[in-house]
Amino acid sequence: SALTKGFPPVLIGTSLGIFIVFIGFWMYQDKLHEKIDYLSGIIAINNRHLDRISGKWDGFSDIGEEFIDPEHPYGCDLDIVGKKSLFQFLNRTHTWYGRHAFAEDLLHPSYTKEELQKRQEAIVELSKDIEFTNQMEYYFSKIGLDNTSTPDLVNNLKDSKPFIPNNLLKFALIYAPVMTVLLIAFMLIFKAKNLYLTGATLAFIQALLWALGFPKTQMYLGTISNTSYKLAPYGTVIETLKDKKFHSEKLIEIQTQLSTSEYSAAQAIKDLDRILSKLSVRNNLIIYFVLNVFLLWDYQCAFMLEAWKAKYAHLSEKWFLALGEFESLMSFSTLGSVCNNICMPAITDKNKTIEARDLGHPLLPNETRVNNDFSLHNNIFIISGSNMSGKTTFLRTVGINLVLAQAGSFVCAKEMTFSPLTIMTSMRIVDDLNEGISTFYAELKRIKTIIETAKNNSNMIFLIDEIFRGTNSVDRLIGAKTVVSKLNELNVAGLITTHDLELCNLANIYPHIDNYNFSEYYRDNTIYFDYKIKPGKSNTTNAKYLMKMIGII
Repeated sequence: SALTKGFPPVLIGTSLGIFIVFIGFWMYQDKLHEKIDYLSGIIAINNRHLDRISGKWDGFSDIGEEFIDPEHPYGCDLDIVGKKSLFQFLNRTHTWYGRHAFAEDLLHPSYTKEELQKRQEAIVELSKDIEFTNQMEYYFSKIGLDNTSTPDLVNNLKDSKPFIPNNLLKFALIYAPVMTVLLIAFMLIFKAKNLYLTGATLAFIQALLWALGFPKTQMYLGTISNTSYKLAPYGTVIETLKDKKFHSEKLIEIQTQLSTSEYSAAQAIKDLDRILSKLSVRNNLIIYFVLNVFLLWDYQCAFMLEAWKAKYAHLSEKWFLALGEFESLMSFSTLGSVCNNICMPAITDKNKTIEARDLGHPLLPNETRVNNDFSLHNNIFIISGSNMSGKTTFLRTVGINLVLAQAGSFVCAKEMTFSPLTIMTSMRIVDDLNEGISTFYAELKRIKTIIETAKNNSNMIFLIDEIFRGTNSVDRLIGAKTVVSKLNELNVAGLITTHDLELCNLANIYPHIDNYNFSEYYRDNTIYFDYKIKPGKSNTTNAKYLMKMIGII
């Protein structure tokens, strides 16, 4: 042709090919961007796993700050929440319900033996499918960080206040557009010019109704559509969960809550997407105007959203709770891939029992962690030892693993058997200048809480570190003997560390009290610690050596 004359066929073909490739790339660029975003997200998630393994996880931003409660029985003492905490280490939740479910499992577990066993099975199953849990974490993360308003979102959905309380007016707003469209169709088909005025009048009335109701519809649609847009990202999460083949009973239960209840969550999100797509016509002002004049489009969308709320809203909280539980289980499963010394503990019906082989602290790096065998059967351990020998870390090791076990999680041990116990601690005692409370008085209050709890619940373990360190040695020893004797009388189990070797003499009086110790050794004028617990009371001291080492003496 004249247009292509003078151009080599190869050049024309190449140009056409480049044009087709460009069009193809343009058409699929959104999918490519989604894929790139997905892969970048998965890489970031894997890097966080590597940070957990290498010990760099203390830079993670979410420390569960809102769950920090100095009055909690063990949350701060055992580093469950806060900076360098178990929450910071394991947390993979991204929604309001997920974060609260995870915190609740760590701070207020109340599961029966059967429930714990079901959770254990679920956590083991998730730990074996890291690719799936990484995928799910990515989808949860796309829901957005603005999830603190999720309970408000649920309350907005549950709000049953009708958009148009007058049923007659509602009927007119729904069916007037039907009459208008039928009339216009009749006029066009049969060329009924005598009905033009009637049609124009109906269209004018509808335009007037739209204009008069515009502020109300915009406010309603703005509120409910904002809520709905926040719900929409849950669609991918729900669809992915729905299609996954699970084997453990707990994960199947979560699927059931989402997909075979009165109405399925997946269908609810699909229905919502369809309504939201209808609202998107507001982006084209001409089409938006025409649809409202002839169909009262804003009203129809409002009624569709209202019908959606009536059908699904009462189930929304149930769905969110199920998804939150899944996020929590997914977080606990992480320990299975980042700790080199784990097991799923056995649950025993024996009274106040903890038995463990190679029990270690899960927050310590794999390469430096020192593990200990440990066996407690309704007795009290008085643990003595010199400074820096590992007494306090051992208390936290026992406590944090019991917290994990009572959430149905892996623990950091080769083997472990436990009976569920109420945990009470007194370790990080701080004064309160505003309340005029000294360190000693703050500790007295904490110990009193432990004793009062023991009076009402003997199925308890206490962990007390360096009791009454805030007073003189005479009062400290008298107070410590009184407290340990009282706790022994109340028939509770526990561990208490001390520098007062005279306290160890209680083991000669009470059969349920045993002495254990941590010690150090010296080589070439250098102090070494093995961090191994041993039976009996300590016979070493190192304060003078440590002062000399740092130049005080």
